[in-house]
Amino acid sequence: MGFGDMFSRSITSDGPAKAGAGRPRGSRGTLIAIAAVLGLIAVVGGTTYYVMRPVTLRIAVGPPNSDDVKVVQSISQMFAANRKYIKLRPIVTDGTTASAASLGAGTTDLAVVRGDLDLPKDAQAIAIIRKNFAVLWAPSGGKRSIKKIEQLAGKRVGVIGRTQANVKLLNVILSQSGVKPESVQVTQFSTYGFPEALKAQKEKIDAYLAVGPLNSKITADAIAATTKDGEPTFLGLDTGDAIAQKYPAYEAGEIPAGSFGAKPARPDDKIDTITFAHHIVARKSLSETTAAALTRELFSVRQQVQQEFPMSAKLETPDTDKDAAIPVHPGAAAYIDGDEKTFLDKYSDYLWGGVMGLSALGSIGAWFVGYMRRDERDTNTSLRERLLEMLKLARKSTSIDELDAMQSEADEIMADTLHCFEDGAIEEGSLTAFSIALEQFHNAVADRKAVLADMPEKPARSGRPQVA
Repeated sequence: MGFGDMFSRSITSDGPAKAGAGRPRGSRGTLIAIAAVLGLIAVVGGTTYYVMRPVTLRIAVGPPNSDDVKVVQSISQMFAANRKYIKLRPIVTDGTTASAASLGAGTTDLAVVRGDLDLPKDAQAIAIIRKNFAVLWAPSGGKRSIKKIEQLAGKRVGVIGRTQANVKLLNVILSQSGVKPESVQVTQFSTYGFPEALKAQKEKIDAYLAVGPLNSKITADAIAATTKDGEPTFLGLDTGDAIAQKYPAYEAGEIPAGSFGAKPARPDDKIDTITFAHHIVARKSLSETTAAALTRELFSVRQQVQQEFPMSAKLETPDTDKDAAIPVHPGAAAYIDGDEKTFLDKYSDYLWGGVMGLSALGSIGAWFVGYMRRDERDTNTSLRERLLEMLKLARKSTSIDELDAMQSEADEIMADTLHCFEDGAIEEGSLTAFSIALEQFHNAVADRKAVLADMPEKPARSGRPQVA
């Protein structure tokens, strides 16, 4: 009788079949393997969802109705329409100073700021939204017209834009040109409604300062409004390099001829000046993965943004040098330098760690289950010893009833052993050893029954001598 036959016999016998009814079959190793696979799937799926879930970033931008606000709102809509990993939520502020303050206070994740402002210490650049050029000009005024910045001492200068950052910039230019800022009277104008405000201005303005991109409509319109009586004189800044050395936020720049009008050309020749950037900055605590994704997605819509806002947006990569005025965020630098890591590069260690952890937990769990079932295992060992004892008794038995009783008991032991195996209390090797012993027992019973059946005088079923 083979192991398969014994197994079939054990589950078809009335008593043992009922004892094992409803118990699922399967090996402990299979269950552990299935649990490990399901655990791995859960780890990978959970990690992927956590890492790739959409991230909403709050971005401070201002002032209200400015080009910066319109650009950021448009980028936000593009991200949403293209189902980008990053979602932007614009927070409109009073201006770039307020935007920088909100970033420093931690109420926003990003901010659009001027590079020449005093920024929070943990602000790091993600992208340059545009470059601004300082433009100084004097309207035509006959013999008394101003030709150089040095002639502005004791004069009145009109500054386009209400922000104090423009006044600070004018003071830097004046100081570096040898003019005391306190000797110059400043009148600020709003960027909107400048022609009307200029008409209402009673005091003479000797020169004007505007700040913006080269193709700024605000700057071009302001120049046009102040030059109805003749062409203006653009004031070149010869100390741009010195200013850049002293103030890292500024760079020496050049305004090409015709930047603010072609007929007539304004200016009619290139003009030296200083420039600075408008940045999208993030807090240092922003994860590198999120910063890299934001940078990648910003430049994926760059062409659309520039087509929609040709006058006010020109997305560029920030300076990645260590001595940059605004340090670049490591995540943005990784994208710019082509060192951005893939999903597996970033999280393979965690995934393999999870697999190893699951394997260790499975081993610990198996040991714990075995430890908890030591009593069941000890009981089964006793039953196997009982089976071996019955093997010896069967070979000497003189009663068929006794043999039948032992065989029924062996079937119950078989059923109990199979249950122990299914529960993980015994290993496959123990089950194999038991099956050999069971096979020997059944052979011994069959042989002994054959011997008793061939005896001349058949023994009584009760095992007592027959009475004549």
